[in-house]
Amino acid sequence: MKCGKRFTTYERIDEIPYMVVKKDGRREKFDRQKVLNGLLRACEKRPVPISKLEQIVNESESFVMESAERERKTSELGELIMNRLRRYDKVAYVRFASVYLDFKDVKEFMNELKDLVKVKPA
Repeated sequence: MKCGKRFTTYERIDEIPYMVVKKDGRREKFDRQKVLNGLLRACEKRPVPISKLEQIVNESESFVMESAERERKTSELGELIMNRLRRYDKVAYVRFASVYLDFKDVKEFMNELKDLVKVKPA
């Protein structure tokens, strides 16, 4: 009060973005919509409720936010998404995996299908 100057504080929203580290090392902002779009493409014409897809997106976002470094590798994120999608629809899982895992030939694709249809002994 004695100095006669005014002091003002400003609150700011946390501006440091959450990042994903791509296979080639590039860093990119985490984008919920991009994850949802990929899931929608994989689940096109499949009986997977949008609520399940939103749940997967929410889990993905939480996974990235929980990182101490504020970033995750896309390989970790992709595995999480594939594991969740596998529970809901095997065809959608294969569609997503074929893009995400970037199969080089039919043999790689067939190996993934074989793993998918293996029945564990009871």
